Amino acid sequence: MTDEGREPSALLGIAEVLGTSMVPTLLHGDQLLVHYGAELRAGDVAVLRHPLQQDLLIVKRLMELREGGWWVLGDNTDDEAVDSRAFGAVPVDLVLGRVRGRFRPMTAGRRRTLGYVASWALASVRPVLSDRSVSRRLRAR
Repeated sequence: MTDEGREPSALLGIAEVLGTSMVPTLLHGDQLLVHYGAELRAGDVAVLRHPLQQDLLIVKRLMELREGGWWVLGDNTDDEAVDSRAFGAVPVDLVLGRVRGRFRPMTAGRRRTLGYVASWALASVRPVLSDRSVSRRLRAR
């Protein structure tokens, strides 16, 4: 994941997804609208610092707030993603912000006609919703 500015001073920022750990929710190359300092709840998708390599930003789903921080997982169950199964709970102060939306970049070299831009906006711009069933699924296991 890349981010425009490592220490967010603004309320909103843009980050880019690198990798497949959040498929199908997020795809490699997606641009994310990040709400820094937002209130966080289980089920939210968040941008956070990797707890073992803090210069690396990652995006994961917040599963459960435990003693020691957030338990986070990638949405892609087929991917051997690095998440809390590998590094444990992520301290709360390493969670930077909640992902509010995503958009896929426009096709390079395409003429930016009004029709193309409207079609792109309808197909490629989406909110990133919280999965409110997360805590129920954790308790059922």
